[in-house]
Amino acid sequence: MILDGKVLSEKRLELLKEKIEESGLYPHLATVLVGSDPASQMYVRMKHRACERVGIGSVRIELPETATTQEVLQAVERLNNDPEISGILVQLPLPQQVDTEKVINAVLPEKDVDGFHPVNVGKLFAGQPQFVPCTPGGIMTMLSEYGIPIAGRNAVVVGRSVDVGRPMAALLLNADATVTICHSKTVDLPAIVQRADILVSAIGRARFVKAEMVKEGAVVIDVGINHDENGKLCGDVDFDAVAEKASAITPVPGGVGPMTIATLMENTFKAEQARSCNPVL
Repeated sequence: MILDGKVLSEKRLELLKEKIEESGLYPHLATVLVGSDPASQMYVRMKHRACERVGIGSVRIELPETATTQEVLQAVERLNNDPEISGILVQLPLPQQVDTEKVINAVLPEKDVDGFHPVNVGKLFAGQPQFVPCTPGGIMTMLSEYGIPIAGRNAVVVGRSVDVGRPMAALLLNADATVTICHSKTVDLPAIVQRADILVSAIGRARFVKAEMVKEGAVVIDVGINHDENGKLCGDVDFDAVAEKASAITPVPGGVGPMTIATLMENTFKAEQARSCNPVL
């Protein structure tokens, strides 16, 4: 079974559009883009197009590649204080001279639709999530929508990043999976991956996960966006070979990526709903 994130995201966005129209609310998402990285520019454009589609207003703040930490913090502060803004997304990665941690911590937790603020991370690990990081959140939606059971299953997450690996493990644990996180220092990583009923790879290495590393019938979620030696876009998983063993698998592109954007839209609407109940925020 191919877990088609593009088709599922279309369905989720249509449902969200209806909810927004029925609510009478008008959410606004602000993005902060520092520099001119082509990939970051493309991701921001995609997010603004999704906003337009579902009826979310959007504001795009662009700062030069030379922007200082203080300049980025000032932009975030203006958006924190703007009563029209429901959610704030700072496009990562930031240039080397900008303190990413300071910037993430500066976003108000109630406007942190990326789910990266320590308050939101803490709530997630406490089993009381408010805003879930969009990629792991989208993966959980995908598993649910395709009727894939999680409780009691062995889940292995390859990668321990704060935006994907760690929150993914927390969400799977909250859903009653038995979770193992692997990373670059893991001893005999292939043997651990082989035990996975649900495998999420977010390691960022082209076609790293081979068929011999995957258990027969496993569910394989590929978060990777890489390019192979020929410059072709590919994931972390050797798709053609692994697809023959997996019971379900996400393609790259068209798998996790669209679900990330759909979840961002849902988080933004959720932030506006919370604001409308408590206008002080």
